[in-house]
Amino acid sequence: MRILIYSYNYYPEPIGIAPLMTELAEGLVKRGHTVRVVTGMPNYPEREIYPGYRGKLYLKEIINDVEVQRCYVWIKPKPNLLDRLLLEVSFVVTSFAHALNGNCPDVILLTSPPLPVAIPAALLGWIKQAPVILNLQDILPEAAVHVELLKNKLLIYIFTILERFAYRNTTKISVIADSFAENLLRKGVPAHKIVQIPNWVDINFIRPLPKENEFRCAHQLGGKFVVMYSGNIALTQGLETVIKAATRLVQFPEIAIVIIGEEKALKELQDYHDNCPEYRDNPQATNVKLLPFQPRKTIPQMYSAADVGLVLQKHNVISFNMPSKIQILLASGRAIVASVPASGTAARAITASGGGVVIPPEDPDALAATILELYRDPTRVKLLGEKGRNCALEKYNFEQALNLYEELFATVQKP
Repeated sequence: MRILIYSYNYYPEPIGIAPLMTELAEGLVKRGHTVRVVTGMPNYPEREIYPGYRGKLYLKEIINDVEVQRCYVWIKPKPNLLDRLLLEVSFVVTSFAHALNGNCPDVILLTSPPLPVAIPAALLGWIKQAPVILNLQDILPEAAVHVELLKNKLLIYIFTILERFAYRNTTKISVIADSFAENLLRKGVPAHKIVQIPNWVDINFIRPLPKENEFRCAHQLGGKFVVMYSGNIALTQGLETVIKAATRLVQFPEIAIVIIGEEKALKELQDYHDNCPEYRDNPQATNVKLLPFQPRKTIPQMYSAADVGLVLQKHNVISFNMPSKIQILLASGRAIVASVPASGTAARAITASGGGVVIPPEDPDALAATILELYRDPTRVKLLGEKGRNCALEKYNFEQALNLYEELFATVQKP
C-alpha cells in the first residue's frame, strides 16, 4: 500500500508527535508498505530551524526507507499571534505544493494539530482520489481557548469552522482516547467515522533497565532517589510547581529532582530556581538538576535511571489532553506521579494502568509529600513500576497499534 503521512512534525524533532509519526512511518515500511512523509523543516521545540535545514525551501530525504519531503515554514523563536498564523499558513501553502509532487497515495494520514492543514489534505485527497484519515492528537481550537492561548473571537470562529471542515471532509477520524471520541460525538460527528487507536510505545526500545547505569554516573546521580521530568516545558505544564516542591525537599539530599528539556526553556526555569529564597539563600542546596534533551539512543537508560517519572498539567488544561510521555513512563517500568486534573484523560489513563499516583495540579505541597512518601516506600515504587510495564505491554504495544492502522487503512482503501 502507498501511504502518505501529512505531519508538521517528524524526525529529528525529539518530542511530541514527531517520534510517534517517525515510528509509525518506519514501522509501516518494515511491513512492506511504501511511505512518503510531507513535513516542515525541523524546528520543535526550539522554534528555530535546525542546522543543516536552514535557508531551504524544499528538501527531500530518504530516512530508514521513508521518503521525507520537507518544506519551508515561517518560524520565530518567540512568536506573537501573527507569527503563529504565518507559521500555519506557510505550512499549508508550501506543504501542498510538495505533496502534489510524488506518487499517488492509496491513503492519506493527516495529523492535527495544526488544524488548517486539513484544507490542503482534503484537496489533495480529492485530486488524487485518495481517502483521508485525520489523526487527532489534540482537539482544536477548544484546547487552545481553554488555556487562553487563543482569545481573539474572530480567530476562534475561523478555527471552529476549520474544525468542522476537517471532520466533515475526512473519511475516518482516529482518536487517541475515549474522551476524544466522546467530544466528537457531542459535536455531531457520526460514530462510524471515529476509530480509537491509542498512542503507542516501542516496548522493545523503551524497557526497564538497571537503575544504576551510565546516565546516572554521567550526571552524578549514583545512589540518589531520582524524580524525573522529561519533555516539553511550556504554558500547560507548569514546571514551577516542581521547583517549588523541590524547595520543600532540600533537607533530603538523597532525593534528586531532574528536569530534562529544551535549553532555552531550561534557562528560564533556572532563573526561576535561582530566585527562590530557599536556593538564593542556601547555595549548598543542589537537589535540582536541569539537563538538555538527550540523544535518542540514551533514552532507555535515561528513563531507567529514574525512580519516579513526573507527568504535569496545569489545572486549566482541557480534560481530554493525553501526554505521550505517559506510555513511555509506563513502558520504562517506573512509577508515575501525575500532577494533573483528576477528571482528565491523563488521570484516568494513569489510574487505570495501576502504575502511578494522581495528585492535584499546581500543588507543590502535595507533590513534595507524595515524592517523600514514595522515597520512604521502595516496595510500593517497585510495584507501581511493574504494573505500569504490564499495562504498556497489554495496551500500548507498538505492534498492536501498527495492526490497527493497517486494518484502518484497509477499510478505506479503494478496490
